[in-house]
Amino acid sequence: MKAVVGVDGSKYSEWVLGWLGEMPFRVAPRVTAIHAMDLQSERVPFVVQPTVSGYEPDEGEAIHLLESRAKQVEAETKRRLVKLGLKGSVRVVQDKIAQALIEQAGHKGLIVVGSRGLDAIDRLVLGSVSTTVTLHASCPVLIVKEPPQTLRRMLVATDGSPSSKKALQFMAKQFTAKPEAKPLVILLVHVMPFLRYTMVKEAGEQLLAQEAAKLEKVGYRVRQFPCVGPAAEEIMKVVNREQPDLIVMGAKGRSAVTRFLQGSVSMKLAQQSACSVLVVR
Repeated sequence: MKAVVGVDGSKYSEWVLGWLGEMPFRVAPRVTAIHAMDLQSERVPFVVQPTVSGYEPDEGEAIHLLESRAKQVEAETKRRLVKLGLKGSVRVVQDKIAQALIEQAGHKGLIVVGSRGLDAIDRLVLGSVSTTVTLHASCPVLIVKEPPQTLRRMLVATDGSPSSKKALQFMAKQFTAKPEAKPLVILLVHVMPFLRYTMVKEAGEQLLAQEAAKLEKVGYRVRQFPCVGPAAEEIMKVVNREQPDLIVMGAKGRSAVTRFLQGSVSMKLAQQSACSVLVVR
């Protein structure tokens, strides 16, 4: 598998590479790190900052600063890849970063982005990048929100839909359940609607038991969490109580309405959770 990462010189891009080094992959992915020179976005700081002593930065200087930062980011990223023992390359593109990441990853890659960037302007830009990539990518997206750490506990949200099954299949195929001979703990969450709880309770519990059995068969330790209520709210309650290292969920649910709701659930979790989130398609 190839991993396509966005790097911009911020602490979040350092975390992105560190996460790739810590993820329990069966086979280490080949990394393509992309740094985008987007002049249009970079014009914003020059517009909002007051001039000093009549000095006004021009577009030529903006381009020079972009190129200078790109060289620094490229060199530092190459050093980080070597230090982490990751194989890959660094590309500098003149494009919007979200589009570059999506095109490079295609349908079979993994996109990894930080949830924020360098400063107030960059937070706006990179925050929109993570949102855009999550909504429009055709492959799994990992949104990194904290420094890299060894994964011990992953929360997995399941609803029996094809997308949630893809999330479970991704874990079974790409992750090893026993890194360093110690099994990972899966917090398996299924949220049932309050108004239909009496009708779906038995089916929901069966779903949890079936999915848990599949995960246990490949070596995971599983704890089951049947919940009732609004999906994002109930999942966040488990997140806040259990403090997982990573949230894993599918991008869409069953019906057209559920797809919309599940999409909003994945975005809400990506925005509200303090831990990193893996959205699988």
